[in-house]
Amino acid sequence: MRASGILLPIFSLPGKYGIGGFTKESYKFVDFLKRAHQKYWQILPLGPTGYGDSPYQSFSTFAGNPYYIDLDALVAEGLLTEAECKEHDADDASGRIDYEKLYNTRFELLRLAFKRSNIRNNRQFNEFASQNAYWLDDYALFMALKNKFGGKAWTEWDEDIRIRKPDALEKEREALAEECDFYRFQQFYFITQWSALKKYANENGIEIIGDIPIYVAADSSDTWANPELFDLNDENIPNKVAGCPPDPFALTGQLWGNPLYDWEYHKETGYEWWIKRMEFCFNLYDVVRIDHFRGFDEYYAIPYGDPTAEFGTWQKGPGYDLFKAIKEKLGEKKVIAEDLGFLTDSVREMVKKTGYPGMKVLQFGFYGGPDGEYLPHMLDRNSVMYTGTHDNETSKGWYENLIDTKDKHTSKFFDEYTGNDFVETAASVMVRTAMNSISDTCIIMMQDYLNLGNEARINRPSTLGDNWVWRIKKGATTAKLADKIAHLTHISGRDLY
Repeated sequence: MRASGILLPIFSLPGKYGIGGFTKESYKFVDFLKRAHQKYWQILPLGPTGYGDSPYQSFSTFAGNPYYIDLDALVAEGLLTEAECKEHDADDASGRIDYEKLYNTRFELLRLAFKRSNIRNNRQFNEFASQNAYWLDDYALFMALKNKFGGKAWTEWDEDIRIRKPDALEKEREALAEECDFYRFQQFYFITQWSALKKYANENGIEIIGDIPIYVAADSSDTWANPELFDLNDENIPNKVAGCPPDPFALTGQLWGNPLYDWEYHKETGYEWWIKRMEFCFNLYDVVRIDHFRGFDEYYAIPYGDPTAEFGTWQKGPGYDLFKAIKEKLGEKKVIAEDLGFLTDSVREMVKKTGYPGMKVLQFGFYGGPDGEYLPHMLDRNSVMYTGTHDNETSKGWYENLIDTKDKHTSKFFDEYTGNDFVETAASVMVRTAMNSISDTCIIMMQDYLNLGNEARINRPSTLGDNWVWRIKKGATTAKLADKIAHLTHISGRDLY
């Protein structure tokens, strides 16, 4: 069945207090999607962010980002006042997200709400804490300890805590009990508010495409609490770390720094942790996009401590065996395989065997001429077409850069293939080309519908600063725009209504 959707991160929603969240604006965006006859809302990972503010480097693979909690809902409950929220407002004059300001103000507000909540006597909270204890207890203690040690990475904590001596952990659990409950409080409100938003979306015919990073952050509760899952030495330091090899876009490769998995251990346990992780994700989302899918076939391992990714080696991953185990336990689920990058025959075979649709980024198609594998005439139906992703330029920005860098070969081929003849029409032409492709599913970046340039780009890979900060302007998602999208959805055969 042909369908389409829009990619817009939660943090990019408009609204008060400095960052998008589960506010009235998120419900309005669902209404916009419905009017636009869309089937999917694709978002980025929802986890709490650390250094660099990347949702792909989270303090937990299970926890949610407390910045997304709707403060107005806490005001309505009597846990905060409007005056307190305004006093701690993290809005930035530029309209972009100021994460430093958020960090210095938002937790003060949440602590106020926590102290007034009497949360320990809340039956629903206690049920939530009990049902999620398998990850929540470790996460709450990890964050409480992180505060105690001044925000340092867990590898720099006192040794008895770092290597998790039982007596030392028990002592800290008692001493930090209230602080741990503060972090449980955040997760309770996160999941309560997210569940309500997802329910509203589903009731209006919108499915949520969530995003699961293949790796977890080195400085995370997952790595600290479960070192046996990872390729670590006796001091719980990674032997090698994740990344990508050098290519024309990154001459020294990409050094992500995530710990790698001990795949032999995972196989011995029947992939129990991965099954729990995926099961949790399918409670949060309707469809799960698995990031860096090729890493399950072969993954790039870089010696720990190397300053670049130049001297890594390819190692064999679990392959189809992992997904067979997941299907046996969870049944058939909706998954999108992020199979971008250099693909070998074994990667292609693994993707084909899973049956999951792969991703096709239209921008990439125009660099190879008529044989470009991401061009609409080269695709199969079981695929998901994107104009671009969170790591790409916007379509307008991409075309402007082709002109600025005098890449006449690519810009000329794009114009001839699509019929484009003007910078200002490049994004709309790109969108129409993607929507008319044979792919069963098409996802368009919201920026492309708004004809925005690279000022609205989400992320520039391998860079720090000025990433994950773009927010849509309030009032941009008009009824006129929704009707225009609905018409395009109809004539491209993706209209489900």
